Amino acid sequence: MNEALDDQTVQCPYCGELIELSVDVSAGEQAYVEDCSVCCRPIELRLWADGDTWELEARRDDD
Repeated sequence: MNEALDDQTVQCPYCGELIELSVDVSAGEQAYVEDCSVCCRPIELRLWADGDTWELEARRDDD
C-alpha cells in the first residue's frame, strides 16, 4: 500500500451521504474538485496540514 495515500471519509455537501476518498498527502496542501460517488455533483475539496495530521474540507462548488 502507498503510504502517501490516506483514506478520508467526508459528507457530501449536496446529498449528505458519507463517501470515502483516497487523498495523496505526499502532494502537500491542495485544493481540487471531485464528483460525489453517490449523486455525481462536484465537491470542492481542500486538504491542509494541521500539525501532524491532515484535514480535508468538503464544500459545494456553488457556495
